Formats: sequence, C-alpha cells, structure tokens
Amino acid sequence: MQFKSVGLIAKSGTEQVVESLRQVQTFLASQAVKIVLEADSAAMLGASDPGCDITQMGEYCDLVIAVGGDGNILGAARALAPAGIPILGVNRGRLGFLADVSPDEIELRIGEVLAGDFTIEEHFLLEGQVGGVDAVPCALNEVLIHTARMPKMVELDLFVNDHFVYSQQSDGLIISSPTGSTAYALSAGGPIMHPSLDAVVLVPMFPHTLTSRPLVVPGDFEIKVVIGANMDVNARVSFDSQLEFEVAPGEALVVRKKKEKLRLIHPPGHSFYGVLRSKLDWASRVGDNGKK
Repeated sequence: MQFKSVGLIAKSGTEQVVESLRQVQTFLASQAVKIVLEADSAAMLGASDPGCDITQMGEYCDLVIAVGGDGNILGAARALAPAGIPILGVNRGRLGFLADVSPDEIELRIGEVLAGDFTIEEHFLLEGQVGGVDAVPCALNEVLIHTARMPKMVELDLFVNDHFVYSQQSDGLIISSPTGSTAYALSAGGPIMHPSLDAVVLVPMFPHTLTSRPLVVPGDFEIKVVIGANMDVNARVSFDSQLEFEVAPGEALVVRKKKEKLRLIHPPGHSFYGVLRSKLDWASRVGDNGKK
C-alpha cells in the first residue's frame, strides 16, 4: 500500500463534518492504515489522543485527508505544501472546487486512492512580502488588497517585473492563482483559468475607470503593489481571506509564486470541466426547467 500513514484534518465542528470525519476514520481503521489526527479533529472525535499540530503532519503522514469545505484545504495547503504531502478533500462545504469526494462516496473513493488508483494535480501558491512584516505568508487562492474602511477607495501603483503598469483607484485588487480563479476573482469578473496554467490574474475590484480590466501575467513574474502615499487610512492585505495584515500609505506588497506546490489528489474520473459543469450549473439548458 502506497499510503501507510494518513492524517485527518477538519476545522468545522458541524454535525455533518463530524459524521463524515468519523466515517473516514472508521474506514481507514478497517484498511489497517495508521491514522494521525490533527488536534481539532481529535477533539471532534473525542479521541483520547490529543492529536498533533497540522504543521507536524508533514513528518508523520504519507497522505492527508481534509474533511470540510475548500477553506479547510486552503489552510492545509499553506501548512503542508513545504512538506510535499498530498491532500485528498472530502466535501462538506458548499461548492467544493477542491474537495471533490462526496460524503456518499467516502469508502469507494478513499478505497480507490489507497489502492493506488488516483491522479495528482499540482497547484502553485502565492507568497507575499507585506510592508515591514517579517513573515512571508502564502495563499492558494488569492492575495487581496483593500481598505479597512469600505467603501473608501484604495489608491495603488502596480508594477510587474519592475515595469510600471498603472495607477488605480478602486475598492481593491485581487491577485489570483489559477486555483483561485474560480473563487473571489470569479465573482469580481475575472476569467476561469485551468489549474495547470503557469499564470497569475490581476482583477481590479470596482475600479474608478471603465477601461480597467483583468490582466493575466506569467506565473514567474514578480508583482508589486505600492499603496498611495497620500491615503489617510491603512490598506489591508489578506491571504485566502484567512490571514490579514495592514499596509501603511507608501508601503508595498510584493507577490511571487511560491517554490513549493500543493499536491492535490483526485480519485479516478476527475475532470476539471466536469467540476465546472456541476458547480456552476453549466449542464442546464434553456427550457429544461433546471433538469440535467
């Protein structure tokens, strides 16, 4: 068996998440797999073992199964990408673009993966240097810059590989990976990008000019956003809407592609276009009354 030690991660204690988490645990135990529980998951299951920190799972696990929504995978990706540990998602969220194992197929799909029947899809992350912050946070979906006081506009200058692109007044700017193109960037009018693309899309949020449009640049390019020195409020930078930092007027945000990638596991039959049809309701036709 390729995966002998499997970690379990869940961040939401809803009844549905706990039910699926327990089902995964029971099935793994029947397959003679060593189970490593993350601390929150151990608490949900009432385990005697307190579990471990998510960052330690890279030392103990061959595979991590994340139960919940895509937000659970976002957090797992940031923590586990440096260790190269593959992640399989069980969807207990709403859309579930990343977590594609449905609750009624847990035993079937996990069984296929344990038997070696799966594909691995690599997704790059974005890392950022924020003003004077020492930490280098990262995001799987997007890095978002905006003002703390909505609807106050943010003034910014955009540079790509040190080339000046434009000055802009807007509600903010979304710097999205291909993975994040179906998340916040999509709701702001950005394009859908295949996850295999080595590119980044810059999507303005309600820009103060009708000619401002999403811009796609190569993934290896460095993106720098300088906050207007004359602004009377700080801007905020969020990473996957889970980590947030403040940037003062005149300071800069620099975003690059992270070296380590998320390794996302898909059971057999996975199709990116099939996911789009399902999640975005592309299978419906006019006159079908919602039937597919």
